[in-house]
Amino acid sequence: MTDPRFGGGRSSASAEAASWRVTPKGATVSTNLDVLDLARHGDPGRVWVVAETQAGGRARRGRAWTSEPGNLYASALLIDPGLPDHLPELPFVSAVATADAVEAATEGRCRPGLKWPNDLMIGGRKFVGILLEAARTPDGRTAVAVGIGVNCRHHPFGTETPATNLLLEGFDVRPEALFAALRETFAARIAEWAEGAGFPAIRSAWLARAVGLGGAIRVRLVEGEDEGVFEGIDDAGHLMLARADGSRRKISAGDVFFPAQKDGS
Repeated sequence: MTDPRFGGGRSSASAEAASWRVTPKGATVSTNLDVLDLARHGDPGRVWVVAETQAGGRARRGRAWTSEPGNLYASALLIDPGLPDHLPELPFVSAVATADAVEAATEGRCRPGLKWPNDLMIGGRKFVGILLEAARTPDGRTAVAVGIGVNCRHHPFGTETPATNLLLEGFDVRPEALFAALRETFAARIAEWAEGAGFPAIRSAWLARAVGLGGAIRVRLVEGEDEGVFEGIDDAGHLMLARADGSRRKISAGDVFFPAQKDGS
């Protein structure tokens, strides 16, 4: 099912983007749960679920994601998108595609930064969250839900990482228009990624927008915290941290904070 409000009727849509189906919803619990449910029932993937609001939206590590009407809540379903070793690259593909979409929807006026691995920022404040979740289908395939939430008109307060929204920053973008752009940019970046073969190009595009590159950062890990200079990401997307003692650490998962950003600020 397609809906012209969400890009289904755009004559300029590329053939690649047009091959992705779109299922619009009013209210739902979670668009990620919706697409994973489709996978469990045999959906072949390359489908979006787009909702006007969510009752149970989630962020990383089980945090709640504020889901008021007026923002964009969309999830893409990928089935067997690549070999397991390349699946950790998908957060970077998704982040770059979303940044592309924001730039396109604002005609280049908004150029968001990327905070490792896949948060989008404006002026040090987060306005996009991306959550990827994987599951096995009954027939043994790998289903990946790529959930993308964009604060178009609303944002939460009192978050650990300061938040904002596009309208507050001077960009009046409707969620429908933003999704129309995202539908194209996501399909294009997935095709460019080519199941991992094209990750060097994705990595370069990500680094070109990286927030804090070459500066001091603090990283919260499961086992504690570490700090140092953010040197970049390696060929697999790991964060490379240069410590004060001269050692270097490769980090695969964690929350990044910058010097002026205190817990709970």
